[in-house]
Amino acid sequence: MTDSIPLPYSEPVRLNQVPGGLARRLEPDEAARGRIAKALDLASLEAFTADVSFRPIDDVWILKGRIEARAVQTCGLTLEPLPVEIARDFSLRLAEAVEADPEEVDVHLDDDTPDPIEEGRIDLGQYVVEQLALSLDPFPRKPGAEFVPPEPPADISPFAVLKAFKAPDPQDQG
Repeated sequence: MTDSIPLPYSEPVRLNQVPGGLARRLEPDEAARGRIAKALDLASLEAFTADVSFRPIDDVWILKGRIEARAVQTCGLTLEPLPVEIARDFSLRLAEAVEADPEEVDVHLDDDTPDPIEEGRIDLGQYVVEQLALSLDPFPRKPGAEFVPPEPPADISPFAVLKAFKAPDPQDQG
């Protein structure tokens, strides 16, 4: 994310401060949970914790963790509150960004490309919020809720309105 967009939850870590890695429990406070809920279009985020570990292996860093959350989404059909429980493990590979030749574009189509670490730091908060976002149903629907399309109007012609304005019958004027 760019610096101009404020992150809903931030826990930055500089690589030079944790050369052997770290383990940390992240628990956003109520205000941060409110910002996260707003950013993810949740009705509320009642609880959110993440246990993460971050360590170097060879030329990459491994970020592993588990997120747990209690949230309320809004049913896309009924607009009713929809409570959700999330418990998800994740593992990501990260590598320090390498300056590339601006004339060469290197495109990798595999999923094994590590996320870039820029300016020697990562934001653990940003990664756990991203994992929460990936865990949410993008189209939440209460069990049993079904979309029933409305009946189409009988006459959908743009000239249908004009039929109501019939010219007066000359025989009626008399």
